[in-house]
Amino acid sequence: MIKHIVMWKLKERAEGADRATNAGRMKARLEECRDIVPGIVEFEVALARPGLEATYDVVLYSVFESRAALDAYQDHPKHVALKPFIGAVRAERQCMDYEA
Repeated sequence: MIKHIVMWKLKERAEGADRATNAGRMKARLEECRDIVPGIVEFEVALARPGLEATYDVVLYSVFESRAALDAYQDHPKHVALKPFIGAVRAERQCMDYEA
């Protein structure tokens, strides 16, 4: 199993919208990738909420059966199509993949 965790801090304003709006858009678009390839075991997208500790705005927690499944996800056209939007709205990104 490969765990793939990504966190994004978003810009205050980008793509004509504020941080909260872009976080919601990002979450919706990421969730559309939940089942795009075989081998996705878990896939959860969460947004920072007032009153709960958070240093980033959006987090993706996902688990893949294998490195090949993660690679297929990374290269899938639907995932690749997200990159320009995410690149435009993000201020920072952190990622970690590890075997479980």
